[in-house]
Amino acid sequence: MKLADQITDYINAAFTGLWVQTHEPDEAQREIIRHAKECKWKVAGWDVANGMRLHVPVNSGGTTSDGGGEPLAALRALPALAEKDGTAILLLHNLHRFFGNPEVIQTTFAQIVAGKQRRTFVVVLAPVVQIPVELEKLFVVIEHSLPDREQLERIARELLSEHPEDMPSGNDLARVLDAAAGLTRYEAEGAYSLSLARHDAIRPESLWELKAQALKKNNLLTLHRGQDSFDALGGLGNLKDFCKRALVGGKRVKPRGILLLGVSGTGKSAFAKALGNETGRPTLLLDIGALMGSLVGQSEGNLRTALRIADAMSPCVLFVDELEKALSGVGSQGDSGVSSRLFGNLLTWLSDHESDVFFVGTSNDISKLPPEFTRAERFDGVFFLDLPNAAEKEAIWSMYRSFFSIPESQHKPDDSSWTGAEIRACCRLANLLDVPITQAARNVVPVAVTAAESVEKLRTWASGRCLCANNPGIFARDGVAPLKAARRIQRPTDN
Repeated sequence: MKLADQITDYINAAFTGLWVQTHEPDEAQREIIRHAKECKWKVAGWDVANGMRLHVPVNSGGTTSDGGGEPLAALRALPALAEKDGTAILLLHNLHRFFGNPEVIQTTFAQIVAGKQRRTFVVVLAPVVQIPVELEKLFVVIEHSLPDREQLERIARELLSEHPEDMPSGNDLARVLDAAAGLTRYEAEGAYSLSLARHDAIRPESLWELKAQALKKNNLLTLHRGQDSFDALGGLGNLKDFCKRALVGGKRVKPRGILLLGVSGTGKSAFAKALGNETGRPTLLLDIGALMGSLVGQSEGNLRTALRIADAMSPCVLFVDELEKALSGVGSQGDSGVSSRLFGNLLTWLSDHESDVFFVGTSNDISKLPPEFTRAERFDGVFFLDLPNAAEKEAIWSMYRSFFSIPESQHKPDDSSWTGAEIRACCRLANLLDVPITQAARNVVPVAVTAAESVEKLRTWASGRCLCANNPGIFARDGVAPLKAARRIQRPTDN
């Protein structure tokens, strides 16, 4: 729903305290003023730099100003804007910066309460929601959403109004809009202008560059722009095919995501990073540990903001590595329940989000994840990545021999229980130390040996419970179908 429509509904319902959370206060103000002119509302605005100004209607002498300073004068002037059978709105920019003054809090309280009779409305425009406890019950929070694809396309057409023939079309336009998703109107206009200055055309590459910088500013998400591809991953045929089919565009049903369970070094993280390049989607990396804040509620707010950005950047891939470590505090009170609340927010988003965000989570130890995390409809599939078989190892050896310039004539070492990461490590060390791979293998101790008990426990748990990453169907350990529970037959007793 557009901001103007939300404002109209709340004003018609006489909600006299409205808090608009926006990173584009100028755009939000323009939208409100434009709508107020149509509805014949009176609108005044205040900010600390320019003071109070009358926007609608503009009198014959133009706008008026009280010189800035604190918002008390603007709040106290609000009753003077009231008219019989009319509506008056006072737009206050970043009012939360002045809530350290109890007089500002009390005056705001009085004006919101009195506004019910006078039909005067206090509307705060701010990038954060910081409402003092005295005013919490009086404000309704409205989110000013980021521009959708239609608005982003309109911005591009306005920039190219003198050269409409340069406007991209078809698949090129779709890629540009995909790259621009998640940017504010100001950022999108700047990104388009940068692309025109560099290439004399609007291209997605310049938009991704600016978007990567925008993500760095809040430090909640990281945009992965590597050159990873499925060609650099041996095996995992079923997993690759499943994701490619699920992420084909144009479907009415949107994919949700996958959970990758497996031994460390089997390619879970590498697969997640390559998936975006293979499907033409940006890959966003979410580090839940980096969301933790020192203030009460800050961690949960950071997660909600990160997920909202991911929704705005759809279609995309959202990757969370080692979930069991990120959510290790769930169920304990050592962090005052922060991990449990983060987990609850993530669960709700996984179940309810309607955006085209494909979630990829990885885990090395399923026992540390709460059971409700893997229930149906949160993921499209839970895959187990086992140690590679002989054929897959041959493909991995061949790939890394070529990459590290190791002659095919060199005999390979005993690679029993090796993962793909350990094969890569052996080839890299052989190149680094300038020794044969059989000698380099002496420096490699497979994880299946160092953590044998954990690996066996993980493989036993996955058998019959997870999809196989290599072959279609359910994973069965060592190719043997899991045993079914025996039936019990009740026989009558002689008693």
